[in-house]
Amino acid sequence: MPATIIQTNDKPFEKKVIDPVTLDIIENALRNARIEMDATLVRTAMSPGIREQGDAFPLIADHTGKMIVGQFGSFIGGFLDNWEGTLEDGDMIFLSDPYSCAGAVSHSNDWLVLLPVFKDGRLIAYTSMFGHQSDIGGKVVGSMPINARSIFEEGVRIPPVKIWKKGEYNEDLMKLVMHQTRKPDWCQADLNALIASCRVAARRVIEMAARFGDDVYISATQELLARNHRAMKSLIAMAIGEEPVSFEDYICDDGMGSGPYKIKCTMWREGEKVVLDFAGTDPQSQASINFYLNENMFKMFFGIYMIMVFDPQILFNDGFYDLIDVRIPDGSLLKPKFPAALSGRTHALGRIFDILGGLLGQKTPEFLNAAGFSSSPHLFYSGNDKKGDWFQLFQIGFGGIPGRPMGDGPDGHSLWPGFTNVPNEFLERYFPLLIERYETEPDSGGAGLHRGGNGIHMTYRFLASGTISIHDDRWFVPPWGVNGGEPGKRARKVLEKADGTAQIIGNKVEDVHVEEGDQLHFITWGGGGWGDPLDRDPALVGKEITQGLVTVEGAKAYGVVAGSDGAVDHAATEALRTKMRAERPALELFNYGPAVEKLRADCEAETGLPAPVQPKWATLEAAE
Repeated sequence: MPATIIQTNDKPFEKKVIDPVTLDIIENALRNARIEMDATLVRTAMSPGIREQGDAFPLIADHTGKMIVGQFGSFIGGFLDNWEGTLEDGDMIFLSDPYSCAGAVSHSNDWLVLLPVFKDGRLIAYTSMFGHQSDIGGKVVGSMPINARSIFEEGVRIPPVKIWKKGEYNEDLMKLVMHQTRKPDWCQADLNALIASCRVAARRVIEMAARFGDDVYISATQELLARNHRAMKSLIAMAIGEEPVSFEDYICDDGMGSGPYKIKCTMWREGEKVVLDFAGTDPQSQASINFYLNENMFKMFFGIYMIMVFDPQILFNDGFYDLIDVRIPDGSLLKPKFPAALSGRTHALGRIFDILGGLLGQKTPEFLNAAGFSSSPHLFYSGNDKKGDWFQLFQIGFGGIPGRPMGDGPDGHSLWPGFTNVPNEFLERYFPLLIERYETEPDSGGAGLHRGGNGIHMTYRFLASGTISIHDDRWFVPPWGVNGGEPGKRARKVLEKADGTAQIIGNKVEDVHVEEGDQLHFITWGGGGWGDPLDRDPALVGKEITQGLVTVEGAKAYGVVAGSDGAVDHAATEALRTKMRAERPALELFNYGPAVEKLRADCEAETGLPAPVQPKWATLEAAE
């Protein structure tokens, strides 16, 4: 049964013709309100993940639930269709369970609040914000167990409930929820920040409607949706053909020894609509790397990618959703069946962007990006400090952004454009550790006319014994290059003990014990390269040697002979490039690096880790 909206004023909105100036003012006011939501959040939250890194996502929707401004697309339509209750002035919804909202939030660490905005008895908008909580209980610190077999092991699951009902706060509910977490102070502050952000945006919407009139405001939101629809319709017709194209990529492993896991998508156009079909994607994992991909969320991913590549001035919103048909097989890695574990879904989430690049660039290779969004590296560190006080760190690391048509990929940059790093000074002030090293990893970005962004080499020295956990990917299957570019280098993690011995540890491990004085070298993957490396300006390669971005040996991937001072030997460089061009095979559109079979054979030598084995279901399918 769909939700019942209770209004004291049922007068329908009257459609108005909006002049361009008014539309521009309302559009920019909404953009600013979205920015104000973010500012309110980071100034109010306590956890490093939200306060310092900005791991939260705002939304302002129209009166029907369609997103006007935001980042992840609107889940509200699906929520309204399945909410068996009422919504009225003074209510606010709170939830975290992915299975109760069709994947609108994709793991239980993401707490979401939804505020219906009423003015003069009529519903005129919705505002919403969700953010990642550093701990929600469960079997491990941070609530993201790698070896979880079901979502019940991943902490408290909150179905859609009213945290505020007719203006009254549900304090008992909050006591119950906060009782499940190891960090109730952080979680309570972060939740209050989410609520405050939604209320700020609601005030701005009401102010706009009061200034221009309710009918003008509502008509302006509908025109913004319609304008986006027209723009996307044109982009789809221009960039996507009727002949199907496919692309596939792999999650390296599930942290339990099995992998790689394939994600496949086929795309084609039927009339004015684009179809994106994930048939051929591997079945769901026994572990926590499953990603419950909400169809509207993927439509927004697709739209953002199209807009940023072809016309960044377009305001992306939900107006184009009827132009996209997303098909995801039930029981697959991207639509697992309840109660599959979901906490480690970030690897597949990142890989979706690589796949979108591979799909959309095949018709227009000049717009093609290499791989390198790929994942969102996590580090967890917890224990008791020398005073006996509990500490708990959750930090998101950065990898290399792919080489692009317009230039090099940024070094050590976030998957999400709004994220920032946790300042080292913050880490050293609030946690028992020192940051011994924070710099890009030279040569990790794939060689190309436009170099892939280098990964990060971050060295933590632990000042108290405790446990660490790591969530990362791209350690087995490297980020691919395009248009002749080379793949980026893979991630690796090295634990150096206080006695000087060192061991390579996995990229999906948990509850690793560390002692005071131990160091962790946390090295992330680089982005793939774009274009022929032998066409890159030798002087630029020489400059990057002096900057520490490329080594003297690494310069040879560009056919450049140079000294440690960056001085290029032009005669030797020309001779080397001539030799390399004569000996190499024809350049291909995609360079995936070694085939999976060779990766398995070479894995231990190249990474120091045993190769993952095929999941049992894959072996069974082959046998059948």
